[in-house]
Amino acid sequence: MVDVCGSRRRAQPDRPTRRALNGADGISRQPGRAHSVRLRWLRPATPDHALYKDPDLDEAEARETSLSGESGENGKERASRNPKVFAPCSTLIFCGSVSVNFLARFGAPIASSRRSLSSTLALGFGRRETGIYVINYLASRGPELQNFVVGSLIQLLCRITKFGWFDDDRFREVVNEATNFLSQASSGHYSIGLKMLNQLVSEMSQPNQGMSLTNHRKVACSFRDQSLFQIFQISLTSLHQLKSDEDMQAVSVLRELALSLSLKCLSFDFVGTSVDESSEEFGTVQIPSSWKPVIQDPSTLQIFFDYYSITEPPLSKEALECLVRLASVRRSLFTDDPARSQFLAHLMRGTKEILQIGQGLADHDNYHEFCRLLGRFKVNFQLSELLSVEIYTDWIHLVAEFTTKSLQSWQWASNSVYYLLGLWSRLVTSVPYLKGDTPSLLDETVPKITEGFITSRFSSVQGGFSDDLSDNPLDNIELLQDQLECFPYLCRFQYGSSSVYIIKIMEPILQAYTERARLPTHGDVDELSVIEGQIAWIVHIIAAILKVRQTTCCSTESQELIDAELAARVLQLINITDSGLHSQQLYTRLSELLGIHDHLVLLNIIVGKIATNLKCYTECEEVIEHTLSLFLELASGYMTGKLLLKLDSIKFIISHHTRENFPFLEDNRCSHSRTTFYYTLGYLIFMEDSPVKFKSSMEPLLQVMIGLKTTPDAAFRSDAVKYAFIGLMRDLRGIAMATNSRRTYGLLFDWLYPAHMPLLLKAISHWADVPQVTTPLLKFMAEFVLNKAQRLTFDSSSANGILLFREVSKLVVAYGSRILSHPISTDVYANKYKGIWISLTILTRAMTGNYVNFGVFELYGDRALADVLDISLKMILSISLSDILAYQKWAQAKVVMVFIPVRLDWHAFFEVEDMVCASAIDNLASFYFNNITVGEMPPSPATMNLARHVAECPNLFAEILKTLFEIVLFEDCGNQWSLSRPMLSLILISEQVFNDLKVQILASQPSDQVERLSQCFDKLMADVTRSLESKNRDKFTQNLTLFRHEFRVK
Repeated sequence: MVDVCGSRRRAQPDRPTRRALNGADGISRQPGRAHSVRLRWLRPATPDHALYKDPDLDEAEARETSLSGESGENGKERASRNPKVFAPCSTLIFCGSVSVNFLARFGAPIASSRRSLSSTLALGFGRRETGIYVINYLASRGPELQNFVVGSLIQLLCRITKFGWFDDDRFREVVNEATNFLSQASSGHYSIGLKMLNQLVSEMSQPNQGMSLTNHRKVACSFRDQSLFQIFQISLTSLHQLKSDEDMQAVSVLRELALSLSLKCLSFDFVGTSVDESSEEFGTVQIPSSWKPVIQDPSTLQIFFDYYSITEPPLSKEALECLVRLASVRRSLFTDDPARSQFLAHLMRGTKEILQIGQGLADHDNYHEFCRLLGRFKVNFQLSELLSVEIYTDWIHLVAEFTTKSLQSWQWASNSVYYLLGLWSRLVTSVPYLKGDTPSLLDETVPKITEGFITSRFSSVQGGFSDDLSDNPLDNIELLQDQLECFPYLCRFQYGSSSVYIIKIMEPILQAYTERARLPTHGDVDELSVIEGQIAWIVHIIAAILKVRQTTCCSTESQELIDAELAARVLQLINITDSGLHSQQLYTRLSELLGIHDHLVLLNIIVGKIATNLKCYTECEEVIEHTLSLFLELASGYMTGKLLLKLDSIKFIISHHTRENFPFLEDNRCSHSRTTFYYTLGYLIFMEDSPVKFKSSMEPLLQVMIGLKTTPDAAFRSDAVKYAFIGLMRDLRGIAMATNSRRTYGLLFDWLYPAHMPLLLKAISHWADVPQVTTPLLKFMAEFVLNKAQRLTFDSSSANGILLFREVSKLVVAYGSRILSHPISTDVYANKYKGIWISLTILTRAMTGNYVNFGVFELYGDRALADVLDISLKMILSISLSDILAYQKWAQAKVVMVFIPVRLDWHAFFEVEDMVCASAIDNLASFYFNNITVGEMPPSPATMNLARHVAECPNLFAEILKTLFEIVLFEDCGNQWSLSRPMLSLILISEQVFNDLKVQILASQPSDQVERLSQCFDKLMADVTRSLESKNRDKFTQNLTLFRHEFRVK
C-alpha cells in the first residue's frame, strides 16, 4: 500500500484556485496546511473521536448529519446539492478514528452524487490525499465492510483518479494498487481489487458532468494507452486461475467480477464513438494493435468458451458477450490471412459445439446473446473466408437448423431472429462476388429458411394473442421493420421458388377472404381475424420485397415479371377489402377512371384507396393518421405531385373537401389530423399558379367562415360553433404551412385580410378561457406570421407588413388581457402557460420577420407596438420563477429571455440556455453603457427606468461579471465567444468593479503565482478601447482566449 507520509510524496506546483469566487469556504493550498494535516494524522487515535475537539471536524460531523437525514429531508437535500459540503473532507480523512458507520454514511453520498462529486473534485479539494486514504482504508478494513460501502468508496477513488489523471503521475498508480489487492491471500481483498479495476474501466469510458467531453477523451485515451491492456491481461489471468478453483461458493463472485472486467475492457470506447449503451447495436471493436498477440492467442477465445460451458446464467451470458466483442474485432488487427483464418476457425468450432449440444440455450438471455454472436460472423468476415474453414459444411447446416427452430419459436425468440436473418441476408448478398468452385450450400438452406419464416408468421396468427397488443408481432412496428429489413434479400436469392411459394399460400387466403366479403354476415369472428392477420403478413412481406428491388442491382426482366405478379395480388386485395363498403360515391367515381393503361392507373388506385380510408374508417384514428401520411408523401414528391394533379380524383378532392365527402373532418377524435390533410391539399393547390383555382379550392372553408361570422353573439358559445371554429383554424394552419413562396403566401394573405380577420378577434373575445379553442387559433397565427423562406416579402410600396403586425397586436392584446384576468384553478400549463408561450412565439416571429418597420408606430402615434409589448411583459411577470424553470419552452423565446435575467438567481439562470442568456445580458449591459455610462443626450424614459432598477440593485452587474469570470476561469465552457460579449460590456460599465475583482482573485492565489497571474490580467485589456464596436469586441475575445489559457496553466 501507499505510505501517506512516505518519501514518495513530493511538493506539486499550485495551480490557480476558485477560492476567490467561492468565499471563505475555499480550501487553503498553502504548504503549511499539508504539514498540519500530517501532524493530525500522526496523533494517537482516541476511543471516541467526539473527545477530540476540532472546528473542522465539528463542521464535518454537522454536515454528515444533514447528509444522513437526521436533520430532515430538506437539510439532506440542501447539503447534497452544495459542493462546499465536502470541503472539510481533507481534514476528516486524516482522522484515524473515523468509524465504519461514518464512512458508510459519508462516503456513499460523495461517490453516488454526480453533481456534488464532480463540482467538488473540479475544485481540487485534496484529491490525492483522499485517494491515498481510501486505498489504505480498503486494505485494512475493506473485507469487513458492507458491499455498498466498498462500492461507494471505490467509486469515489476511481472518480478522483479520473479527475486527477493529468495533475499528478501518482494518480495513474491505481492499477498497481489494485494489483496489490489481488496478491493478498484473502478472497475479500481479491474481490476488492477486481471491483476497483471494474469501476476504473467504467469510469474512464463514461463522460462526467464535471468534465468536458474533450478532457474526458484525453483522459480516456491516456488510460487506454497506459493501463487498459494491463487490466485486460489481469482479467484473463484471473479467469485462468479461477477456472480450476474448487471452492465454488467463494469463487463464484470472483468469476463474475473477472468476467465483468474482461467485458468492460472489450467494450471500452477505444476511439471516442460514444456508443449508446442502451442499444445492442455496435460497430467494429477498434482494439489497439498492441493487443494483437493476446487477441490472436487461442487461449483468449477458449477461456470464454470454457466459462460458457462451466458456468450458469448470468455468468454464461457475460462469457458470450465477450465472445461477441471478440468476433467484432477490426479486420486490420490480423495482418495476415492465416492468423485471421485461425481466429475464425476457432470461433466456428466453438459455436458448432454449442449448436450440437445446445448447452445453455434454454436460457433466454444466453439464446439471445448467442444469436448476436452468430450475426457477427458475416460482419467481420467474408463468405470466402467462411468457406475456407474445414468445418463450414457442418457449421452452415447447424446454423440453418438453429434458424429454422428459432423461427418456429416466434413468441420466445422474436427479438433474436433479427440477428439470424441479418446473417443470412449478408451471406446471400455476397454470393455474386464469390470466386472459386467451393459450394456455399446456400441454395439448399436459404429456401427452407424463407419458407420457415412465412410459415412461422402464419403460425403466430393462428396461435392467438392475449389482450396485450404487444404480443402481436404485427403491432410491434420496430420489431416488424427489423425482420422485414433482412428477409427480402433471402426471397430474392431464390426469387422464382420464393414467389411461387408466396403465391401458392396466398391464393387460398384470398379466396377465403373473398367468400367472406360476399356473405351478408362475417361468420366466425376468430376465423376472420386469423385470415386478416395472414393477409397482413403477406402484404408486409410483398411490400418489403418490392421495396428492395431497386437497391440490389440484380433486377432482371424475369424478376420484374415476378414483381408484377406479387403486386397484382396486393392490388386485387384492395378491391376485395373495399367491396363490402357502402356509400361509395367517391370510390365509384374513381373506378370509372381506371381506363388508362399506364402508370397513372396504379397511382389512381392508390388515391382511390386513400379516399376510401378517409371516407370509411373515421372510427380508427391510426388508419386515418397513416393514410394521411401516405397522402402527404405522395403530394410532397416533385414527380408524384405533378402526376396527382392529372387525376380527376384529385381534382374532385381539392374542390370537394367537405364533411359530406370526408366524414373524418366531422369526427372530433380526428381533429388533429385535419392540419395534415389541408397541408397536403395546400401542396397540391399551390403547385398550380392560378388565383382562380385557389379561390375555388377555398370555397368550402369560405362557407364555414361565412357561417361563423353570421352567428349571433348569443349563440357563439355553443358546441357547434366551438368545433366548427377549431376545425377551421386547423385547416387554415395546414394551408399556411404549405405556403413556401411569396406568391403562394400572397394568395392566402389576400384571401384572409381584411375580410376574415375580425372573426379571429371575435373568437378570442368569446373563447379566451377555453384552450381547446385558443390553442389552434394561436398556432395558426404563429404559422401565419412566420417568415420562412422569405415568403413574407411585400412590395416596397405595400403596408401589408405593418397591417399584419397590427392584427397580431390586436390578437395578442385581446388574449393576454383576458387570460390574465381569468382565474386558473387546474392544469395551469394547459389553461394558461401554453397560450402565453404561443402568444410570445407569435410576437417573436412577427418582430424578427424583417417585414415591419417598427418606427412608424411611434411616428404616427399608433400604440399597436407599445400595447403588445406591455401585455407581453405582464404575461411574463404573471408566471412564477419555479414554473419558468419547470417549463423549458420559455427558454426558446428571445422576448422572454430579455426579461428573465432580472428575476432569476444566477445559479438557476445559467442552467437555462447559456448563449441566449449571455446575449440578453449583453443587450442590457450594452444599453446601459451606451445610454447611461457614456450617454450625452437627455435620457429617455426607458433609460431612466433601467438606471433606477440598477440603482436599487447596485451589486447586480458586479455579481454577473463575477459569475462570468468564474465560468471562464474555472469551468469547461464551450461557448467562450458568447460569454466574452457581456464581459466586455460589464467591464466598461464600471472599471473599478473589474479592478476590485482582479485584486480579489489575485489575493487568493499562491504568492509565487501572483506576479504571473497579474500579467495575465494586464494582457486581457491590452489594446482594448472604451467602446463596443465590433472590432474592439473581437480584440477582447482574442485576449480572453489567451488570458484563460495562460491563467489555467500550472
